[in-house]
Amino acid sequence: MTISTRSLLAGVALVPIVSAAFATTASAQAARDFNIAAGPMDGALVAYARQADVQLLYTAELVAGLQTPGVSGRHAPDAALDRLLTGTGVTWSRSRPGVVVLRRQAAGQASIAEAVELEEVVVTGTLLRGPGESPSPVTVVTRADLDAQGAATVADVLTALPQSYAGSATPGTLLTLNDTGGSNSSLSTGVNLRGLGEDSTLVLVNGRRIAGTGSRGEFADLSSIPGAALERVDVLLDGASALYGSDAVGGVVNVLLRRAFDGHESRLRVGAARGGAEDIMASHLAGRSWSSGSALISYEYQQSSALNSADRDYTATGDLRPWGGLDYRDIYGAPGNIARFDAGLGAYVSAFAIRPGPDGVARTPADFAAGQANRYNRRDGVDLLPNQERHTAYARVRQDLGSHVELSGDLRFSERAYEYASISAGGLYTVTRANPWFVSPNGSASHMIAYDFGRELGPTERSGRSRSFAATLGADIALPGDWSLDLYGSWAEERNHGAQENQINSTFLNEALGSIADNPATPFSAPRDGYLNLFGSGSANTPEVLAFISQGFDRNWARSRVETLNALADGTVMALPGGPLKMAAGVNYRRETLENRSGSFRTGVTPTESRTPVRSREIQAAFVEARAPIFGPDNARPGFQRLELSLAARAESYSDFGSTTNPKVGVIWEPVEGLTARASWGTSFRAPALTELYERVQIGAANLASPTGSQLTLIHLGGNTELQPEKAESLTVGFEIERPNGLRVGANYFDILFDDRIGRPASSNLTTVLGNPSLTPFLTYVNPANPADLALVESYLANPAYLQPGQFPATSFRVILDGRWTNTGELRTRGIDFNAGYGFTFGDHRFDLDANGTYVLEYSRLLTPVAPREQLVDLVGFPADLRLKVAANWSFADWSGRIGTTYIDDYDTPRGGSVESWTTVDAQLRWSPSGTTALEGLEVALSAQNLFDEAPPFYDNPQGFGFDPANATVLGRVVSLQLIKRW
Repeated sequence: MTISTRSLLAGVALVPIVSAAFATTASAQAARDFNIAAGPMDGALVAYARQADVQLLYTAELVAGLQTPGVSGRHAPDAALDRLLTGTGVTWSRSRPGVVVLRRQAAGQASIAEAVELEEVVVTGTLLRGPGESPSPVTVVTRADLDAQGAATVADVLTALPQSYAGSATPGTLLTLNDTGGSNSSLSTGVNLRGLGEDSTLVLVNGRRIAGTGSRGEFADLSSIPGAALERVDVLLDGASALYGSDAVGGVVNVLLRRAFDGHESRLRVGAARGGAEDIMASHLAGRSWSSGSALISYEYQQSSALNSADRDYTATGDLRPWGGLDYRDIYGAPGNIARFDAGLGAYVSAFAIRPGPDGVARTPADFAAGQANRYNRRDGVDLLPNQERHTAYARVRQDLGSHVELSGDLRFSERAYEYASISAGGLYTVTRANPWFVSPNGSASHMIAYDFGRELGPTERSGRSRSFAATLGADIALPGDWSLDLYGSWAEERNHGAQENQINSTFLNEALGSIADNPATPFSAPRDGYLNLFGSGSANTPEVLAFISQGFDRNWARSRVETLNALADGTVMALPGGPLKMAAGVNYRRETLENRSGSFRTGVTPTESRTPVRSREIQAAFVEARAPIFGPDNARPGFQRLELSLAARAESYSDFGSTTNPKVGVIWEPVEGLTARASWGTSFRAPALTELYERVQIGAANLASPTGSQLTLIHLGGNTELQPEKAESLTVGFEIERPNGLRVGANYFDILFDDRIGRPASSNLTTVLGNPSLTPFLTYVNPANPADLALVESYLANPAYLQPGQFPATSFRVILDGRWTNTGELRTRGIDFNAGYGFTFGDHRFDLDANGTYVLEYSRLLTPVAPREQLVDLVGFPADLRLKVAANWSFADWSGRIGTTYIDDYDTPRGGSVESWTTVDAQLRWSPSGTTALEGLEVALSAQNLFDEAPPFYDNPQGFGFDPANATVLGRVVSLQLIKRW
């Protein structure tokens, strides 16, 4: 939610960092109990504002790097603040009752009497204004945290959180062929809290929904966030559909951009890893405030170079035997292999290896080796990370209209272009005696050749572009009492375009093989220009032949849009002995739209285009939240220094599947000073994606392995308009301890039951589906001797959605597989988040130690209602049981530094092996010169991530890359230099 009041120093850009309830002059001077630990000034001021019940206003730059000895005991609020600020060069003034403004002690500061503006504050996890805390745990990542970790983008930090699982929806998992989601067509980066899926984590920008990315438009792209304007990111680690609606199952990520800024800030960051992945980022932020408003604009540019598989030995060959793994090279190569189908394996294997003679061509039966295979790495030369170029821009303006109305608006734009080398073109091709190069080792009239064109054509080329647009216009209206009405309308759109070039056109290939007659519609003639030779070693074909057959391509376009209208009123209902009873209520209207279009030139003589109908739906919602302080400062008693109860509920009606209502209950209990306990329970949901409802129906045929041999199977794919939302129930219980000596300890237990999961269990497990009893509900076995079964099969073959007309007779099918989206299965995860910190001084040096992590107790699923429960924690493809981050920060005069460690525990592989634990160390040294006018506002930071260049632990990855991209990175040591200048 947003809070808007009006008090800033004229000509000074003050950003409200903390907001608390208005306090009267009398109450502000009454002695209170304070318990604020020594440590960074920013955190101490946050605690002070809450404990003193004041609004405390200051810029982030004002207190950056400052430390405080803390304050403990009973003091008047003014005296407590004086103690906090002792020796810092920062002073304070009261602009009006309950509002305190900090400023630097220097000549020429504006008078506090000229205060004119206080910008908005966004509070994640509640719809209510005021100093209230969320009963759900919230992790805050500030701009300073991003800089201190040496990270380039918000995405880098969020995907590395201990509570996040990066096994899908990242460029790294997509390019290494490990992303099973299948929708990240735009090479986006999502966040996957609790491992529940990137589409089950809601991402907001300034509290507003943004358009989804990829072919299904189901998750938010973090790489579109304008990092130059970032203020902080709030990560709500709890289900929150009662507040925010769909998708808030694993949690909510709220990216908060700057609301006001005076002056300029320029940034330059240059980083590189061994072998490539050079990264350059430059940005500028400019802003100005005036008596009744403010405006700012920012721009950021980033260029990242690719990292190739050849740059790491464990990704270069596909043969992982030197590391204790298997050889994942396959039979598609040059020279190729004569292939046959092995019914027992359900796959094609080599019958004869083609062994060309000295001239590089197999010419006689002697040039074949029966029962042997040529093995080839089709991933040779692929990129593990893409080449990307990104532009982002952000602008915001705010203007008061009188004393009761504030208008604000913002615009966001992002454009990201990418390109990378992907797996080479190849496949199974039938060659007959019509081809003059044909030769058979056993006198056959034709052979099926497993062949790859990587040596002749190189990798296929993939490229694309993603554009994001967003606009918001809002009004904050002051109502009688302390009530306010917040109105806004927002519009966001994501446009993606991708292409894969250098593909094989099967029609042209068959013409070049001589399998079909020369086509006068093409400029190519095999007798004139040469026949395609698949019996060579990769150098037997002319450039003309290769240029002709490699004209194939795939292209796709997607557009996702979300339009929102929202009205929210909140204020105090009545006074209770423990404090004010506050309530918020509102309504919301949202329209979601998705459009997909694709083009292909993989077969035929002209490209084909497929366009799905524009799909849209409308959502109407009503929501309410109340917070009741049962015990507070005015009626505290032993064991109940504070006790607050919060209730929230949201009802939503979808135009395409129906309605859902989700409640949430929370409690905050402070039995003694310094100990706070929290608990929350609620339900959440994820609405079916539009593609899951309306995806184009496709029917195909494939030979699938079964216990009795291969079975020709009809596979029915597509959307399902009968889908219902996924449902979740969440419980979170935790505590926090803060001691005057600077010690902080906290832990939270979470338990999430996620039911009615939407998926495609049968089509996602094609290699094992016919032998898996739990997938039997998705199979229909047919007997062609039965007229009813035969008629059923014929109806599928006659369907216009059938992709292989005339290829197989109806009597050859034995199974019909339902591979459509469906509600099925259950997922449960339980675990503990924990954190600890301690700050102390040693002479003039300041040290702060922090640790946080997650231990997953359970991550289990029922793939279908009749399937056995699978325990998946600590298994490849799912979250590891323990992830831990520890950091030590140091500061002295103009210098500061950081040493951080990340630990991921070992975990198992499906074959019974294990992936060892991985520990990496990050380091930074930062210089912020003071006392020199020419260098004022300058910061220089030298950072090293993975300082000791620890290679990722080996994983016998079936994709042929010897690491797990979900839990490790191939970058190794990354060294970066960052320059920041403010003026």
